[in-house]
Amino acid sequence: MSAESKVTAEHLKRAAYLYIRQSTLRQVLENTESTERQYALRRRAVILGWPEERIVVIDEDQGRSGASASGREGFQRLVADVGMGQAGIVMGLEVSRLARNCADWHRLLEICGVTHCLILDEDGLYDPGQFNDRLLLGLKGTMSEAELHVLKARLLGGVLQKAQRGELKMPLPVGLVYNDQEQVILDPDQQVQQSLRVFFATFQQVGSARATVQAFARQGLKFPNRALVGTGETCWQPLTTRQALDALHNPRYAGAFCYGRTRSWKDAEGKKHTQELPREQWRFFKADVHPGYVKWEQFLDNQKRLVENNQVTAATVRKAGPAREGPALLQGLVICGKCGYSMSVQYHQREGKLTPDYVCSLEASLRAGRICQRVPGGEIDQALGQLLVQSVTPLALEVALQVQDEVQSRLAEAARLRQQQVQRAQYEVDRAQLRYMRVDPNNRLVADTLETQWNEKLRQLAQAKEECEKQERTDAAQLSQEQRAKILALVEDFPRVWQDPKSSDRDRKRMARLLLEDVTLRRGQDITVQVRFKGGATHELHLPLPQPITVSRKTKPEMIAEIDHLLDEHSEEEIVEILKERGCRSSCGHPFSLTLLQGLRRTYQLKSRFERYQAQGLLTATQVEQMLGPAANRAKYWERMGVLKVVKLGQHYEHLYYQPTPADLDRMRRRHRRPRSNSNSQANAYEAQ
Repeated sequence: MSAESKVTAEHLKRAAYLYIRQSTLRQVLENTESTERQYALRRRAVILGWPEERIVVIDEDQGRSGASASGREGFQRLVADVGMGQAGIVMGLEVSRLARNCADWHRLLEICGVTHCLILDEDGLYDPGQFNDRLLLGLKGTMSEAELHVLKARLLGGVLQKAQRGELKMPLPVGLVYNDQEQVILDPDQQVQQSLRVFFATFQQVGSARATVQAFARQGLKFPNRALVGTGETCWQPLTTRQALDALHNPRYAGAFCYGRTRSWKDAEGKKHTQELPREQWRFFKADVHPGYVKWEQFLDNQKRLVENNQVTAATVRKAGPAREGPALLQGLVICGKCGYSMSVQYHQREGKLTPDYVCSLEASLRAGRICQRVPGGEIDQALGQLLVQSVTPLALEVALQVQDEVQSRLAEAARLRQQQVQRAQYEVDRAQLRYMRVDPNNRLVADTLETQWNEKLRQLAQAKEECEKQERTDAAQLSQEQRAKILALVEDFPRVWQDPKSSDRDRKRMARLLLEDVTLRRGQDITVQVRFKGGATHELHLPLPQPITVSRKTKPEMIAEIDHLLDEHSEEEIVEILKERGCRSSCGHPFSLTLLQGLRRTYQLKSRFERYQAQGLLTATQVEQMLGPAANRAKYWERMGVLKVVKLGQHYEHLYYQPTPADLDRMRRRHRRPRSNSNSQANAYEAQ
């Protein structure tokens, strides 16, 4: 069947669609002849009967790959218009221009077959509704996809062959460069080399990427970074955590070549995903291919330490992690004696201080189960501290000398790096000065710019010198002769160093990790502590369980007995002052108060001073007046007259009277019966008697 016979009036009523595409922008700029051939297909549509105004050109997918329909808005619009029956013919120079993916191509064929849309390429005109034409178009689509596969396989084959030999040229991290023979060597810049060596040595010392960044910031050190745009020269910036992690995870710094560290794929929406693979799944790996800054064994140790520091894996992997703030001495070293998993640390306030608890909560966090066990850590830390003091004391002086030498060497390395920064700033100043001196003085437009650059370099040089001198003064203050003598004097007596308030919790943890491998805890009738030292030595402790709060917060019997004794002779207000003067405190650590004292007296059913004197026979005013007779409210009067002896019990007019003698009682009764008119004269007469 000829091409003209396939075109019907129904097709001519619809629009003709011309799809134009190049895979890359470089092809669009360089392969202009191909683009002209695609636009020339409009003449074929005119010959077949479509007017110019009804030819729709879709060329917004220029520079996009045909491997997928994702991201190709023009192709998606073409498929949508074909599905809606608006297209009578679809034109493309070849099948690969429309799609290089069989799934997209056959989907377009099916839609064209349903809507009776024709397909035109450079070879001819096809009707997808006819079996032979659809078969031929399907073969062309398969060949187009196979062609793309063959091209990729050829390119990738050469890459893999060079990667297998470790000769594939790949972007290098800062500190490594290619020489003229395309061999990897260390960066000739000595400052770059020294910065990287100090970086890896600092991580070896502090044990975490964040602490390494903080150490660089304290020392005022800059880290090299290679610019991705422009000339690609090395620039110096403050070290960031992202840069530190990238450098620690990069095996090129260990002199190793690796290929296939990641796996990439696209999802149904065409979005690209990348996954890092474990070292066992790397496609090619060769150690000791070129010089590096660390040994391969040290690189593996760094990876292990980074995994230990990862809090995401801390619940399932038995790792200590870096020493952190907090008083828990055994943080990261404790193993549950029941299930064998690592135990975490939880803090609570006790007497105004943080107190740790070691908790095995893996089952509770992962499977919503119960906590395996919770062990109070205050007594355990104290017992382990005493054990470490006994174990470490003979070696304390030697360890101190090694630490002092290590600190001095690291400060010297940092000082050399700062001097190199000053030298580099001086070099930049000299270059700027030379450029300014060579310019024609009459050319003020260039001369002014170069003068500004020279002044900027001078400012940077002055700033680098100032920072260097400031840090050197700080280092000198940290390592003065007086302080060195103090360090040696303290370390000779390790218990003083351990118990020194200036020793931070983090320092104590680091000292403990130098000696301890792990500690296993099991709670039963008591707390069993199994200690494993570095080197394999073991030690077992049995500690009593802490008392319940109802017992630990209970006032001691000695204090209750003392309060009971003081109540015999003193008022409650006086007892509070006496206890404060003695420095006595309650079981909760609070100073004594009147309310607290009264609460203790009621709780332990101690007799008040009033009850104690009543038991000794002392009388109240009411009882005295009852002895004198009815309506004889004269106890206060006889107290003033000195007949009744009184004992004051407190500050609120509480008092008791001693039992009057029979003679005094008889006189008071006779005095009460006399007329009240001569009360004053009678009182004077009584006083005279």
